[in-house]
Amino acid sequence: MVHSMIRKLLIANRGEIACRIIRTARAMGIRTVAVYSDADAGALHVRRADEAVHIGPAPARESYLLGDRIIAAAKASGADAIHPGYGFLSENAAFAEQVIASGLTWVGPNPGSILAMGLKDAAKRLMQAAGVPTTPGYLGDDQSPARLHAEADAIGYPVLIKAVAGGGGKGMRRVEASAEFSEALDSCRREAAASFGDDRVLLEKYILSPRHIEVQVFGDKLGNIVHLFERDCSLQRRHQKVIEEAPAPGMDAATRAALCATAVKAAAAVDYVGAGTIEFIADASEGLRADRIWFMEMNTRLQVEHPVTEEITGVDLVEWQLLVAGGAPLPRTQDELEIRGWAMEARLYAEDPSKGFLPSIGRLERFSLGDAHRIDTGVEQGAEISPWYDPMIAKVISHGATREEARRSLAASLTDAVIWPLKTNAGFLVRALEHPAFVAGTLDTGLIGREGEALLPAAQPSEAVLAAAAGRLASGHGLRGFRLNAPAVTEASFLLNGVAVRAGLGTNTGAGGERSALVTEAGQAWQLTPWRVAGGGGGGAADGAIIAPMPGRIIALFVAEGEAVAKGQRLLTLEAMKMEHSLVAPFDGVVTGLIAVAGGQTSEGVTLARIERPPEVKASEA
Repeated sequence: MVHSMIRKLLIANRGEIACRIIRTARAMGIRTVAVYSDADAGALHVRRADEAVHIGPAPARESYLLGDRIIAAAKASGADAIHPGYGFLSENAAFAEQVIASGLTWVGPNPGSILAMGLKDAAKRLMQAAGVPTTPGYLGDDQSPARLHAEADAIGYPVLIKAVAGGGGKGMRRVEASAEFSEALDSCRREAAASFGDDRVLLEKYILSPRHIEVQVFGDKLGNIVHLFERDCSLQRRHQKVIEEAPAPGMDAATRAALCATAVKAAAAVDYVGAGTIEFIADASEGLRADRIWFMEMNTRLQVEHPVTEEITGVDLVEWQLLVAGGAPLPRTQDELEIRGWAMEARLYAEDPSKGFLPSIGRLERFSLGDAHRIDTGVEQGAEISPWYDPMIAKVISHGATREEARRSLAASLTDAVIWPLKTNAGFLVRALEHPAFVAGTLDTGLIGREGEALLPAAQPSEAVLAAAAGRLASGHGLRGFRLNAPAVTEASFLLNGVAVRAGLGTNTGAGGERSALVTEAGQAWQLTPWRVAGGGGGGAADGAIIAPMPGRIIALFVAEGEAVAKGQRLLTLEAMKMEHSLVAPFDGVVTGLIAVAGGQTSEGVTLARIERPPEVKASEA
């Protein structure tokens, strides 16, 4: 086969993965064409590409999911190849066929391979025929409730009901007992029909100590297939991967050899070309054993977590994709591939863990990450996180000689993150990385679900951070009320999310005078605005004051004058700068001096209410 080098590449995607592909293409001397929606006109991937083509309005179904428009953009720009990235049209066999029929090079697997692995039940039948072990379950055509119930009883509970066309954790139900099956089946089918237009299901034995382990495979058009070892993606929240690593902890050489050989056999069964991932579910109740690891599904595209494989093998997987798409043989043989050290990746999202991980949208006024080994991102400081697409800000990747070295490096990078004013999951990621089960490598897919609240970041900085901030600001004479010959300042109060907090002065003083300071701790960021200083043994004048941190409208009021409240209880919600800010009680007490009114406007610095400490607490502090 003649090797045909790609000259100009259109990237049918956006954000982080588009920037990632552009980086490799440029290094290979390939010109790039970006596509963009109205929402992405000023996006980083648009500015980094050699040229860009507008393809429609913000909703993905009117832009990034329109295959005809993307192919037209490729033709108009003179591109000779299309890379789909991941998500959007990357696993759409009809789009792949359309690209090929248009005379363009498709940077991905054959449409037949995508089709064969697209439906979970058909893929499992195919794997069973190829001798690949699959999880015990039912894949039959008889979809009657009675047959499904009988099969579930035969498999044994707990059992998992999964939508045949499912993905992203949708159309999936765990059933603990026979009596619960019918209701769970109905619920699963309704969700599957609404999400995928297909209410068919399959049944699987539910694994009690599950590990999610996947193998990176790669094939060329000459029939060669290799594996690039395994990744562990067991740390998940609601079936969405949170932190991935390579290799898998606890994997011995014999089990790795058997697992990776199985993955190559699975890829060969569909004549696979390009980058793909064979996903397995492992029962780790007795450690990782080859006879307790089963095929789950195949992703016929590049994975979000591909950087950890690149880091331990020294391979640029995007470069391999572009070479193989042009007809070149795989750059390395299996014997030339080896594992070097350990790598981890964390998915950093603009989301608020304290509010059920709801997306946090708006402008990234501050955006810097720690001294990370590698950062793959599609945004920069000043960018807007829009409501139209996935709110991932970046992938933070570490590499070390050992797992512990990689873990510590990743945790340090996230700890030093400074992102404002959007909320992020950085603090949540740090806590997950420092959880004893993760440190020990004994995690499973249920870890986050079990730990829940324990992994949520703190509501406010520690006393040590507040004290250091008090010292730094006070030393610069920038606090309100400062005057020459005043008594020695021993305490300062700050506005923290609109609530006054007190802090004794720390010793970490430096250049001051700022009107406010952004402080970070364990990946979380807070804005502190100086409010009062006090000398001698006096208490902070603003202790318990609930103060508007900025001008805005009070959209909800949750308490009344005289009402007893607990520390952390939500008092009101202020809408400002297109974002909602909840003000909470700084300690247990009673609401007094309430002037906030639902629907009313407020100015910055207005005391909206005060929380009075109980009399016995006041007496003990006197």
